[in-house]
Amino acid sequence: MGQIISIDYGKVRSGIAATDDMQIIASGVDTIQTNFLLEFLNQYFSQNKVDGAVVGLPVDLKGNISDVEEDILKFIEEFEKKFPNIPVYRLDERFTSKIASFFISQSGKNKKQRQEKGLIDKVSATILLQNFLEKRIR
Repeated sequence: MGQIISIDYGKVRSGIAATDDMQIIASGVDTIQTNFLLEFLNQYFSQNKVDGAVVGLPVDLKGNISDVEEDILKFIEEFEKKFPNIPVYRLDERFTSKIASFFISQSGKNKKQRQEKGLIDKVSATILLQNFLEKRIR
């Protein structure tokens, strides 16, 4: 069994998280400049067995899809061409950034560390992936 990764896609930065090989727990991997995302994933996949990728679906409180979805769909199209054997799953990412900010604020990090947007992206990807794992079990 291989890992499942998640991508909290953003126009500038994207957070990456991955499961363990048993697909039980999600952990943050890194935050990558989005223009280097496919390059990073290519290297990551060459070093790790990956069985699937979860990409956040940006939905607002009213259920409307965010403008970034157009960029995400282009990314997914490129991803599927480059990695045709890795299925892509979508999951509502509503509240992941707010939850990530809350957890970071409770972690004892100083103010500068709490405001680091890259950390929020990585934690958001971790929350997204853990939510995916929990929904898959039910």
